[in-house]
Amino acid sequence: MKNNLMARREAVLGPNVPIFFENPVHLVKGEGVWVWDADGRKYLDCYNNVPHVGHCHPNVVAAIAAQAAILNTHTRYLHDGIIDYAERLTAKFQPQLNQVIMVCSGSEANDIALRMAQAMTGKTGIISTDNTYHGNTMAVSQLSSRKPPIGGYAANIRHVTAPDTLRPVGGNTAGQAEAFAREIQIAIDDLEASGHGFSGFLFCPTFANEGLPNLPQDFMQPAAKVIHAAGGILIADEVQPGFGRSGDTWWGHNWLGLSPDVVTLGKPMANGHPVAAVVARAEVMAAFRNAFGYFNTFGGNPVSCAAAAATLDVIENENLVANAKTIGVEFLQNLQGLDHTSIASTRGRGLFIALELETDGVADEALAAHVVEYARNNGMLMGRTGRNRNVLKLRPPMPFSAENATLATEILNRAFQNAKT
Repeated sequence: MKNNLMARREAVLGPNVPIFFENPVHLVKGEGVWVWDADGRKYLDCYNNVPHVGHCHPNVVAAIAAQAAILNTHTRYLHDGIIDYAERLTAKFQPQLNQVIMVCSGSEANDIALRMAQAMTGKTGIISTDNTYHGNTMAVSQLSSRKPPIGGYAANIRHVTAPDTLRPVGGNTAGQAEAFAREIQIAIDDLEASGHGFSGFLFCPTFANEGLPNLPQDFMQPAAKVIHAAGGILIADEVQPGFGRSGDTWWGHNWLGLSPDVVTLGKPMANGHPVAAVVARAEVMAAFRNAFGYFNTFGGNPVSCAAAAATLDVIENENLVANAKTIGVEFLQNLQGLDHTSIASTRGRGLFIALELETDGVADEALAAHVVEYARNNGMLMGRTGRNRNVLKLRPPMPFSAENATLATEILNRAFQNAKT
């Protein structure tokens, strides 16, 4: 049955459509932190941040169904839902981040953020790290390092070396923040000299796709100073760390002590319903609105806003930010007890944890792949990331429990024991 489904999938969706695992999982059901496949097998989900408050949370499901039975249309009509939600959402941010555009995906949100930077500065140059991912539109795909765009990167794009735990920018951990800021300054100067000028810097506050490096809270302060001194816009991509995943704060940029000009949101925002947003300072929003005649047919529709509002309700009512902190600490401590010579670093914040694997000082992608596949075959879903795909990535739904953390640790322990040393 699975082989037939794969053949049908390729026939109608085309070749090379991404899929997880050597033996793909055919999912048919989800509940809380669990998913089930077509054979009835149960998996602990340690990967998906889209079902942020748990797969198929009944409150979110009910909110979607109720609103869908009443009205669903676009934002050129007045509706209370988008206003109520936007007011609740911006109340979670610093006061200057007080206006919102609702869209459908993180890619759209980041695309808009780049245009906001251009509208605000009148310039087109953008900077990101050299090991990142911010989406799939033509503009933001220019920032991705995994598959360079056809014809090469656009002339207005610059990449700087991503921060790293084992191989810090500048050669040492103590000087990494200043070295990172210097690389940004060099890129700014180059953009200005090229005639494109510098419009903004887009980054993930946890540097998630870069491998979730272990950084001090003041790491981004030198970089932010350089960016704002040059008149650029600081854009925080909160698609992965947002909505309390770090356990300390609602947003990754808060933990870093930053005041970004623009924040982008996505995946976890409505627990699987396609909702994303851009939150910005009023003057940035005004510059964008005046420069571009932007409208999104589905962004901010009543059903999407109901789903997003219900997700906020669950995060608050079930104390999921505090849960991420408490369980995250316990989970990290459990994982730090794993014994394998190739575990070079175990790090994380809240329910976002990474294990970096190296053998004889060389990134061990093969071991990382083995662990992911072993976990999949033994009842747990997880992923890997980083420059060399050698960083195990654990990012479960927010209701994750101490019992779930113990089970995940046991499965990972067996995976490492099973691996060749």
